[in-house]
Amino acid sequence: MLISQETRELYFTDLDTPIGKIVNLTIACLIFLSSMIFVIETYDISDDVRFCLDVVDNIIVILFLVEYLLNFWSANHKIKYIFSLYSIIDLMAILPLFFGTDISFIRLLRWFRILRLIRFLDKKSSFSYIAQEDNLIFVRILFTLFAIIFVYSGLIYQVEHPVNSQVFSTFLDAFYFSVVTMTTVGFGDVTPISELGRLLTVLMILTGVALVPWQVGDLIKRLVKTTNQVNIICANCGLAFHDNDAKFCKQCGTKLNIYVQQE
Repeated sequence: MLISQETRELYFTDLDTPIGKIVNLTIACLIFLSSMIFVIETYDISDDVRFCLDVVDNIIVILFLVEYLLNFWSANHKIKYIFSLYSIIDLMAILPLFFGTDISFIRLLRWFRILRLIRFLDKKSSFSYIAQEDNLIFVRILFTLFAIIFVYSGLIYQVEHPVNSQVFSTFLDAFYFSVVTMTTVGFGDVTPISELGRLLTVLMILTGVALVPWQVGDLIKRLVKTTNQVNIICANCGLAFHDNDAKFCKQCGTKLNIYVQQE
């Protein structure tokens, strides 16, 4: 129980400790590295380089498995944790380790690993010290857009490359297609030919119509809100921007310096 409690504090509670920051920064770097390996493997590389990348990726997945087991072991409500969003994303990231990448469905799950980075854009994460609330929301919106485009690009590449390799030859081709499709520009110079590829295209268009304007609208509202605020840094939590008539920090409740000086 003692180890379980320490693990729970490390992963869920005490993320501002040096150990917590190191662990979470390492996990984030591994997720990014794993995603980049998938992108590199879509290009024409030598067998030796491909083998080395596969070895590194397998090691990363094993580390993901260890992290998942630690999170499961330390969770207060294990059944609730299994069906939580973060747990499902983590599970999709480690399933290829058990089934291999020869199964097409399992291979598709690899592209969802980048979604694991969303957890590090939470206020309670160890990266919150990089940016305050306003900036954190701004970064979260941009990353959400990028992550969705990245996942769609990986999926459409995985589906179309085997049957349409001249059009979808690399990840960049798939990324270009995803951006053009989700922004509803639709140049038509790159088109899928498989049924699953066309289904993904429809999902991209629906996602672009529903999500992109919503996220861009949030960005505009955030920028407008920031322009209507004043730069008063909270002495306690460091939040930089507050409303013009704010006397207390909206994040921690500390009286702002301008009003402390006036008294």
